[in-house]
Amino acid sequence: MTKAASPRLGWLDRAARSSRGAWDVLRHRGPGQIQFWFIALAVGIAAGFAALFFRKAINALQAILYGTNDVDHIHSFAAGLPWFWVLAVPIGGGLVVGMILHLFTPDGQARSVAHVIEGSALYEGQVETKEGMASTAASLVTLAAGGSTGREGPVVLLAAVICTWVNRMISADGITARELLGCAVAAAVSASFNAPIAGALFAMEVVLRHFAVKSFAPIVIASAVGTVINRVEFGGLTEFRLPTEGAMGFYGELPAFLLLGLLCGLVAVVFMRAIFWTDDLGTRWQRRLGIPRWLRPAIAGALLGLIAIWFPHVIGVGYETTSRALTGQLLWYQAIVFCVVKTAAVAITMGGRMGGGVFSPSLMVGALTGLAFGAIATGIFPDISGSGTLYALAGMGAVAGAVLGAPISTTLIVFELTGDWQTGLAVMVAVSMSTALASRLVDRSFFLSQLERRKITLSKGPQAYLLSMFRVANVMRTSDHARAAPPDALWEAIEEGISVDGNATLATALPIFDETGRTFIPVVRLGGRGEAPEILGALFHVDALRAYNRALAATAAEEHS
Repeated sequence: MTKAASPRLGWLDRAARSSRGAWDVLRHRGPGQIQFWFIALAVGIAAGFAALFFRKAINALQAILYGTNDVDHIHSFAAGLPWFWVLAVPIGGGLVVGMILHLFTPDGQARSVAHVIEGSALYEGQVETKEGMASTAASLVTLAAGGSTGREGPVVLLAAVICTWVNRMISADGITARELLGCAVAAAVSASFNAPIAGALFAMEVVLRHFAVKSFAPIVIASAVGTVINRVEFGGLTEFRLPTEGAMGFYGELPAFLLLGLLCGLVAVVFMRAIFWTDDLGTRWQRRLGIPRWLRPAIAGALLGLIAIWFPHVIGVGYETTSRALTGQLLWYQAIVFCVVKTAAVAITMGGRMGGGVFSPSLMVGALTGLAFGAIATGIFPDISGSGTLYALAGMGAVAGAVLGAPISTTLIVFELTGDWQTGLAVMVAVSMSTALASRLVDRSFFLSQLERRKITLSKGPQAYLLSMFRVANVMRTSDHARAAPPDALWEAIEEGISVDGNATLATALPIFDETGRTFIPVVRLGGRGEAPEILGALFHVDALRAYNRALAATAAEEHS
């Protein structure tokens, strides 16, 4: 070896050792502030490209299945296809979806935005990775094969999966993991819809469910990165093109938008409950007839295909029909019929355990509702009415805002999808009224209602769900504790029927303290029939309250950081 080569190799060796040391510190101690910004940027780029590829994959597969290169007008093209092909495509897609979910998920159900919200609140910003990837694949097939759902749910889930991988790699703590999750979601939404402002606010309003100042900057930067990725590919065009700028005829027209908001709130409630009712009905008949779970999506696909033979408007995300509503190319009675049919198709798709999201369908239902309402309103009061399509725009935001439970980000995403910022007052009024009404009739939003159906209560805030995060066994005092409970007192309580299982949570244990007035209760492991329970320790009321208060303080600190 030459003398000149030795110093160079020594420098490379030191650099390699330094890199390995930095990686070890990152994995075991988590990222520092500067490292976090670079990681957040990388996560945003990865999530943005993932959302872009997902969208392009849907278009490519849909073009193959339906034999058209113009997937933006798939409804018009499908109307000319043979009826048996329109029927066969969703059935075949349902079979593929059913097998994917049967093989790779324990319950045969696709994960969604609700699971991302759950991961953010209860699992330190992490989601199931295997099930998440399987659900993304199932949603891809669903949307390509004519399933009547949207792509926002799958891209949010895919972003969360990517973020979970990164969080595990760097051993991120709860706050850091949730901030990275917000960055990933914002980038994915922005890359999918070319909506940087709404993407950032959606991540905070819907997924993180707070507006912490500390997380605002990295989330906005990640959202901007996602938008750049979208515009490099699609050229910065809005999803919908309006013929002219909307304008209210007079401020006296505002009461009409108040009424439209109330109507859209009711439509949103019907839309959400139709999905839940169909899911329950499908489960009941599946059990009664002994239908295997992998076949359920195919049956849903058959029903969708039958509807699509006469109403191809239900195929896919529905942007063509939404665009026709926003440009006034539909008659009022067509808008009503398409609204009813689309709601039924979405309920069948999701109740049939296929994949996809609810945002795009809610945009279509809202635009159709607004168009029908606007046609009637402008017909009755032509002298003080503006453009009828303005009602379609306001209705689009009103139904979507009520379904998502996100009035701020929905209002902004409507503006960014259409590029029309001159109609803000009408849209804001309609969105606020619909959200206020719908939140009284369901558990805040579609996603939180999904969680409530699984007995996960997030709609009432952290003071309600934090208790379920603590297992009794992790808070109790064991027999070797310096201030353990007296054994005689524990057995006395057990004989009175007062105890709690070690696997229970504080949500189960705290009401026992209120009912009995005791300072501690036995923690047991139940034995078999006729066997005495095994005492694991004692849960003290003060310890339970202390753990709860610390969790509340940590949550408040994160939300106000």
